[in-house]
Amino acid sequence: MFSRFEWMIAWRYLRARRSEGGISVMTWISLVGIALAVFALIATLAVRSGFRYEFVDTIVGANPHATIRPYGEAQPNGMLTGTTPDYDALADSLAQVPGVTHAVPVVTGQVMASANGANTGAQVIGIRPGDLADIPRVQAPEQSQGDIAAFGVDEGQGIAIGWYLADTLGVRAGDRIRLISPDGQKTPFGTSPRVKSYLVSYVFQVGRYDIDLTRIYMPFSEAQTYFNREGVADEIQVSITDPEAVDALSPSLLAAVGSDGWVWTWRDSAGGFLRALQMEDNIMFVILSILVLIATLNITSGLVMLVKNKGRDIGILRTMGLTEGTILRVFFLCGAGIGVIGTVIGVVLGCLFALYIDPIFSFVNWVAGGGVWDPSVRFISALPARLELGDVLSAVALSLTLSFIVTIFPARRAARMNPVEALRYE
Repeated sequence: MFSRFEWMIAWRYLRARRSEGGISVMTWISLVGIALAVFALIATLAVRSGFRYEFVDTIVGANPHATIRPYGEAQPNGMLTGTTPDYDALADSLAQVPGVTHAVPVVTGQVMASANGANTGAQVIGIRPGDLADIPRVQAPEQSQGDIAAFGVDEGQGIAIGWYLADTLGVRAGDRIRLISPDGQKTPFGTSPRVKSYLVSYVFQVGRYDIDLTRIYMPFSEAQTYFNREGVADEIQVSITDPEAVDALSPSLLAAVGSDGWVWTWRDSAGGFLRALQMEDNIMFVILSILVLIATLNITSGLVMLVKNKGRDIGILRTMGLTEGTILRVFFLCGAGIGVIGTVIGVVLGCLFALYIDPIFSFVNWVAGGGVWDPSVRFISALPARLELGDVLSAVALSLTLSFIVTIFPARRAARMNPVEALRYE
């Protein structure tokens, strides 16, 4: 499509000095602008992808992918009524559904946790030790104290608590905390709160602030006793092979449960967050696309100045027999070359930013004196970035497409220049 002669002329124009009528300062500005715009676009897309990946990973890594809950009040020896299959049998039935990795019965409750004069609300999940070890983010947390194998020791009194909950109460693994539940012993004078002390065997940080601040795991049988739920499981937590396909698997789970229960998936609980992230992603992409467009429009200004400076050359080339198409392709190569070089520089900078975001952010945090990132607001404990090929390709395609389009106008102007007018005053 482009001859070697056209490439040679375009290259000579691009590397000519300003005093020789070559590339202008405006063109250098457009090149830098394109590089920075592509860098910003790739960096934003990488952080966006990292946010969604980390957010979903902390949800599905510390919570079940789907929860089976009964209608109404759970009764002894079953999740709903005495005629309902017991929770272990129901869990086994759910585990047989294709795509389900495991299903475990749990007991849930709300308590007040107290230690060292501090008090805070907490969510208790009663679960068996083997099932706790199957929760990815708890088994392999960002930080931990103690040993997960110690969960349930001390005659079933060993519990596991979240990292920020332990920090709030001022406890570590090996300390004891008191749990206070309003649903305690029933007496002739009413229900008295249940207060009991437990050994903190394990402290974990899953990376999501609200979970690390409120989550307590208690041995299943102990939770049944503590919450007066002997012989009862409040819900069955289900994990599947592909969390993204949980909606497609819901009908099969409902079929295994029957008409007495319903399914609550991780998408139901986090759907609002995911929709907000998606809307923010779309808006940011549009805004940054406008920045790329503004940067590429500078190519037009630079090429117009280049065409004006090279008017004599264009006239000479036309009199030598070069066609309008040849002149158009020469100046198109000049503008497209600026766009390609700027895009390549922006891609390199954006990829380096995504790959080395941790030391970069640590430096920014150090310069700002700390406190730049608040996990209580953003729910995850660190700024994430995930470099994906699709994001890089979309940024490259956008930049190159805009660069090629805005180059056409000044290239056509150069091609249609009258050689007689160009050489009239030479």
